[in-house]
Amino acid sequence: MSQGKIIKVSGPLVVADGLSDANMADVVRVGEQRLIGEILNMTGDRASIQVYEETSGLGPGAAVETTGAPLSVELGPGIIENIYDGIQRPLEEIVRMTGPNLQRGVEVPALSREKKWAYTPVAKMGDRVIGGDILGTVPETEVVLHKIMVPNGVSGVVEWAIEAGDYIVDEVVAKVKTDKGETLPLTMVQKWPVRVGRPYKKKHNPVAPLQSGQRIIDTMFPIAKGGTAAVPGPFGSGKTVVQHQLAKWSDVDIVVYVGCGERGNEMTDVLREFPELVDPRTGESLMKRTVLIANTSDMPVAAREASVYTGITIAEYFRDMGYAVAVIADSTSRWAEALREMSGRLEEMPGEEGYPAYLASRLAQFYERAGVVQCMGSEERTGSLTAVGAVSPPGGDLSEPVSQGTMRIVKVFWSLDASLAYRRHFPAINWLNSYSLYLDTMKPWFDEHFGPAFMLNRNKAMSILQEENELNEIVQLVGKDSLSANDQLTLETAKMVREDFLQQNAFMDVDSYSSHDRQMRLLALILDYDKLAREALAKGAALQPMFEIPAKEKIGRAKFVEADQYQAAYAEIASEMEQEIAAIVEKAGADV
Repeated sequence: MSQGKIIKVSGPLVVADGLSDANMADVVRVGEQRLIGEILNMTGDRASIQVYEETSGLGPGAAVETTGAPLSVELGPGIIENIYDGIQRPLEEIVRMTGPNLQRGVEVPALSREKKWAYTPVAKMGDRVIGGDILGTVPETEVVLHKIMVPNGVSGVVEWAIEAGDYIVDEVVAKVKTDKGETLPLTMVQKWPVRVGRPYKKKHNPVAPLQSGQRIIDTMFPIAKGGTAAVPGPFGSGKTVVQHQLAKWSDVDIVVYVGCGERGNEMTDVLREFPELVDPRTGESLMKRTVLIANTSDMPVAAREASVYTGITIAEYFRDMGYAVAVIADSTSRWAEALREMSGRLEEMPGEEGYPAYLASRLAQFYERAGVVQCMGSEERTGSLTAVGAVSPPGGDLSEPVSQGTMRIVKVFWSLDASLAYRRHFPAINWLNSYSLYLDTMKPWFDEHFGPAFMLNRNKAMSILQEENELNEIVQLVGKDSLSANDQLTLETAKMVREDFLQQNAFMDVDSYSSHDRQMRLLALILDYDKLAREALAKGAALQPMFEIPAKEKIGRAKFVEADQYQAAYAEIASEMEQEIAAIVEKAGADV
């Protein structure tokens, strides 16, 4: 370990010399309070350091000590249900030690060294193991079985394995004699540098959808498990609510929610809500499969930059166990602002709008860590990591660098629209600007599970919404009455798709989550109405009576039918609708 001295302090940036033995990306301890920092660049023995804590009171001459290791996270039992800051310090533990106001320089291990875990060995003495093989298991929560894996890069024969029992995380659970003849003691904890992606055997194409329970997402613009998505939108358009809904209802095993530079009250909502919410898949509290990383807007800006890496490294660790994991970053714009601030203090050449020239490559480094992978280890395991990032462009301007850089990388784009939010249409995802590039790769999955009608209906609904947009321009010029009956029906059907299908209430239990089957049946009901009405028009029926049938009103309320009753209710509405439209056709025939 080398020791240097501070020669300059500029906000979170500290310059120190005398660090000839230090390396790029090493973690350092700064000043008497031992504030944690990371080396950004080296010139001779002079290092520029970003400090992850408040630097007021630091001055030239204060000592800087390197740890000789890059910024890493501790991986092991105790991560789930925890609340960390951007550099994996357990916030609840720190509050217990220091009181409600976080103090600087507090050193607390990320995983409790006191709690005992029920460990069950899997690998036996004499077994040959390689990196990624499972040594044993720990029931971390009621819904997550934590698999203790051989660290990557270690291979050899198990010389000794501990018996089943209750142990703390840093007790030795196995000893492996490596191929070089060394004996390595292995504990339940391993460390991994956050800026380095964890290895895997092979990456697969994402083919299965991530079910979020949000109709506009699952039916119109689905994301694959192992895919990437961005949620851009101006302030107040509902980005955070969309991400909360994804975190709550996505059919993944683990959720890592990174609150990166967001308002403190929004993170408080998450912390209060999640323990009370019941997971529809397990019946347990949602916190039983959630890790929260809280780096609010009033926390030091440098730690904000590290928070997304901390989150995705934790997610990769659970992916390596063979789980489906979702990382939700809210918001990457705040993270990019932290990059811009640090870049400015380093006096680097600014790129577009003052962001560093490497902004796009940093965004790519984050999103490219998503994917469906064949995990390391002897046994066949497949894990997936889905990355969803919010983007907060100033004034909703999607031409700014963070939005543009994100759009070049991600394959799903849910474009939030302030005008929809002002009309109280939530989720305020604009169906004309959004897209999903996974539709073709996921079509076989939808065809196999729901039949070809699902994708046909989805495409039909999208074309009706696009037609509505074109017809609205004509209506503004010449009025609605000048349209043909078929065009007026298109406008009415589009209104039903918008209001009765796409609009969803996150605060009503029955409407907050909608299964794939329910979505399929509800959309089919609306499109069946359109089809029957068009056939009736061709037979000479009048349009207005069809707009007034009781079944149409029931379709409007169909999304509020209880989850265990919707199949029967929808079948009944379909039957009533057929009879009522048939009666209108019969009356039209009699009048002729």
